[in-house]
Amino acid sequence: MQRTVKIFDTTLRDGEQAPGCSMNLAEKLEIAQQLELLGVDIIEAGFAVSSPDDFGSVQAIAAALKNCCVASLSRAVEKDIDASRDALKGAVSPRIHLFIATSQIHMEHKLKMSPQEVLDRTAAAVSYAAKFCSDIEFSAEDATRSDREFLARVIETAITAGATTVNIPDTVGYTSPDEMGSLITYLKNNVPNIDRAAISVHCHNDLGLAVANTLAGIAAGATQAECTVNGIGERAGNAAMDEIVMALNTRKGLYSCQTNINTTHIYRTGKLVSSIIGQPIPINKPIVGNNAFLHESGIHQHGVLAEKTTYEIMSPEAIGKVHRPIVLGKHSGRHAFEARLTELGYSFTKEQVDAHFIKFKEICDRKKNITDNDLEAIIANREQAGSVYKLETFSVHSAKGSMATCVVSLNKDGAVLQDVSLGDGPVDAAYNAIDKIAGIEGCELETYSINSTSDGKDSLGEVLVRLRRGDTLISGRGLSTDIIESSILAYLSAVNKLVNIA
Repeated sequence: MQRTVKIFDTTLRDGEQAPGCSMNLAEKLEIAQQLELLGVDIIEAGFAVSSPDDFGSVQAIAAALKNCCVASLSRAVEKDIDASRDALKGAVSPRIHLFIATSQIHMEHKLKMSPQEVLDRTAAAVSYAAKFCSDIEFSAEDATRSDREFLARVIETAITAGATTVNIPDTVGYTSPDEMGSLITYLKNNVPNIDRAAISVHCHNDLGLAVANTLAGIAAGATQAECTVNGIGERAGNAAMDEIVMALNTRKGLYSCQTNINTTHIYRTGKLVSSIIGQPIPINKPIVGNNAFLHESGIHQHGVLAEKTTYEIMSPEAIGKVHRPIVLGKHSGRHAFEARLTELGYSFTKEQVDAHFIKFKEICDRKKNITDNDLEAIIANREQAGSVYKLETFSVHSAKGSMATCVVSLNKDGAVLQDVSLGDGPVDAAYNAIDKIAGIEGCELETYSINSTSDGKDSLGEVLVRLRRGDTLISGRGLSTDIIESSILAYLSAVNKLVNIA
């Protein structure tokens, strides 16, 4: 009989903590709604007590979602629990997620607490949270480096106090699959009341083993997997949701497990998150990377043409990655455009479709044929909500052996602001002009990259930039057949984010 493994997605909390992955409220809501459509069981919407923005995000997501559980993270202290309780009041299915560290190194150096104090704090915090919510998750931070006997006592204490899910995190990505499987087995055999709670695993990818460790925990009896879209997260990231789900789906005979995920939305979800945080998916990433279903070797091509399963253990259609050759052009109407977006797995309001169609028509004036990759790039590079500055015009002069000059005009609240600047090339000159208009100081351009969305001289150029100001890392994307315009739009996207958080 197959077990059902719940998917706990922490893209909006643990994933957003990664440098350059910050999101505004509108972006978080869009991702949350897509995760609900995907079939995620629990969405960790944020750390409510950490900031007013995080509290507002948890509150808005809790109110908006109707078909999945919404969780808020809390330390094992009353003020955190109170914040989570208040933020989750509008949730159909709320969960308070508590954590405290249990490894000796964390207790001694971070918490400055004795093992007995950690046990007492666990009991008090879980009991307090259980007064407000019937769904309580308890996480033993750094569980995989904790003394097993002590860890078992903490887990037993948490369950006695009211925890309905107990999470075993590999917080620093230290453990191995054999060790994770052994630890889950140990807890099942040594925590007397373990049958009263679900067991979850939360693995980080510091040694590249996050997915393998998660699957080992599931094989040993865990019934919840904590993960993020595309594996984003602190340091080397978290276990990738798409990889866990497709491993369980593809190897059903091995794991005897299933999930509630609608796998045909996996590719769409990965692309959405990538577009919002402004970080491309690595081409060789399993499942959703561009090369995941490509075959260049002649032997492989021959095998796939004869029988797909010779070299494909899953189909691109299974994750919603269905591409056709050129399908649309300048004579295509709104109906055909909307129909193709639906086929690609997108679901938009009439207003959103109208906005995307306008951009599509603009691109058609510059590009003869529009591919699915072009369509996805158009969607990904939509104008962000709350943009302060919008590009009106730009004019560049550049010649070999001389400094480039760029005049940029930006629209701010209906007023057109213009400035000119020199630079070491047209892009540098344009960025200097924008800095002058927006009053941007102390920023460093950390990343600048160009990608083409398709083949041919008229391919769309997609530019990704990342700006650093102090500890803040912001990304931006731009799209155009004119690479200078793409560069300006990408930089402007990042500048608008900086302005909005200033």
